[in-house]
Amino acid sequence: QVQLEESGGGLVQPGGSLRLSCAIPETIFGILTMRWYCQAPGKSRELVALLTRQGGTNYADSVKGRFTISRDNAWKTVFLQMNSLKPEDTAVYYCNVQTGTHVYWGQGTQVTVSS
Repeated sequence: QVQLEESGGGLVQPGGSLRLSCAIPETIFGILTMRWYCQAPGKSRELVALLTRQGGTNYADSVKGRFTISRDNAWKTVFLQMNSLKPEDTAVYYCNVQTGTHVYWGQGTQVTVSS
C-alpha cells in the first residue's frame, strides 16, 4: 500500500517554529489537493490546511496567520511551516494527498509544544 512519509515533528517551546515535510512517492501523480490534518489526544482528526492544484489555500481558523502550506515544484513534497506555536497545537500531524482516483495518507508525525 502506497503511503506518504511525514517528518519534522518534535518538541518545541511555545512561540517556536517547526517545518513539517511530507514525501510523496514517485508512483503518485495527478495530485488535485494536498492537505495537513492534526489529531490531538482524545479528539477527532481535523483539517489544518489545504493546497489545491490551482494554488488556492485554506486554513483552519486556529492556525490562520501562523501556519503556511506549500509544495515543491515537482509535486513530490508538501510542507507545513508552523510559527508561533501554542501548547494547543500539540497533536499528531498527518499529510493527505488526493488524486482523481485515490486518497493517500501518511502515518503522522508528533508535534509537542511545551515549556
